[in-house]
Amino acid sequence: MSSCFMKLCRLLCLVMTLPLHLLEIIGLYGMYKRVFPLLAYNITFSYNDKMHELKRELFRNVAKFTNTDGTLRLLEIGCGSGANFKFYPYGCTVICTDPNPHFEKYLRLSMGANTHLTYDKFIVARGEDMKEVKDESVDVVVCTLVLCSVNNALQVLHEVRRVLKPGGGFFFLEHVISNPSSWTYFFQHVLEPLWYYLGDGCRVTKETWKDLEAAGFSELNLKHIEAPEVTLMIRPHIMGYSIK
Repeated sequence: MSSCFMKLCRLLCLVMTLPLHLLEIIGLYGMYKRVFPLLAYNITFSYNDKMHELKRELFRNVAKFTNTDGTLRLLEIGCGSGANFKFYPYGCTVICTDPNPHFEKYLRLSMGANTHLTYDKFIVARGEDMKEVKDESVDVVVCTLVLCSVNNALQVLHEVRRVLKPGGGFFFLEHVISNPSSWTYFFQHVLEPLWYYLGDGCRVTKETWKDLEAAGFSELNLKHIEAPEVTLMIRPHIMGYSIK
């Protein structure tokens, strides 16, 4: 009965989003992609404040992948406005990719505020197709709050393995589906159709840990956490790192 009720509520929410779906079909939804970077840039400050300690814990191992000559090349997939820059070790070279070119304005602001890093280039590309990044050319890949909105997470992870040097590290922080017995799970399923449009393709019912387990890394360090104080819809997270 509860499953049927949840499906009925989701259907009602889906009906409510039909105008947005129509805008997407006729191409007008693309206008939102110009506005979304501004929204994401402002939300970033609140999210980083709440996740500061967890991000510090996650990225404290990045420096371990520094080469013997002191260099460290880091690729960030779905860099957005550069919310992670302040957590990267001094002197590393950062390559940024994002499918939305309208993030570049806010990305430049973050670059200006984080002069401890060297910036290589900003590549407009989907995570599933990063052909501009050469095979085995980076020491570390970072992906935070990105796999929720890609079309094929396994293909993104295949690309991660392709561009990483042998022994390189992949660091991730992603929101995921909650425990089926929780109210969070209920609201994630019911409100996902609306959330998808507000979050520029974000899906809150993904079991991303399964993709990571199937991706073929030689080592996977992953843990499930409850993100402190963030909205209920994206409170369940996974974080950790993999080694090629």
